[in-house]
Amino acid sequence: MEIGLVLALALVFLGFEWSKSELEQTSLGTLTNLVGEEEIVPITRPELQKPVIPPKPQAVVLELNIVDDDIELEDDFELDDFEANQDDIIKIIQIEEEEEEDDYVFVLVEDMPVFQGGGLETFHNYIQGKLRYPRIAEENSISGTVHVAFVINKEGVLADIEILRGVDPSLNNEVIRVLKAAPNWTPGKQRDKPVLVRMSMPVKFTLL
Repeated sequence: MEIGLVLALALVFLGFEWSKSELEQTSLGTLTNLVGEEEIVPITRPELQKPVIPPKPQAVVLELNIVDDDIELEDDFELDDFEANQDDIIKIIQIEEEEEEDDYVFVLVEDMPVFQGGGLETFHNYIQGKLRYPRIAEENSISGTVHVAFVINKEGVLADIEILRGVDPSLNNEVIRVLKAAPNWTPGKQRDKPVLVRMSMPVKFTLL
């Protein structure tokens, strides 16, 4: 009986092992023979937009009625303020803007100021001939060169005298005195208009 039980158990185990191996072989074979389905992605192309064609402009037709000169028109053209005819003479008046007076002081202009038919050199010689050596400067042996500047205005008058570099008050005052007593100039001009012109020169004092 025991031998029979052992044989029965052995047959049962053998049956289980056989069914298991058959299942594994079938599953493996199924797996190896499977072919994956490829996913096909549809290719989409953007639709080309059609060019927008603007509508053609509509032609505007104007009807002109040509009439004879003898025909009187219904609409009378009237002016509010006055009426003019072909015999009237129209004068065009050109209004010139008043230019503001320009007080700009020039150093160089188209027509430089003129002194007694000459220029700055002639004026320099005139000043040197009119100088009187101050007694206090002579007694103290003071000499040197006074640099002076001045403006010839639009009337030719010498104005705005300025000592740029002086030597002694007595010499400086003598130069100012002679300049103030000098005759008028012919004023300088820029674009044919009198203008202010600034000039400068040295005045020498030399002891003999």
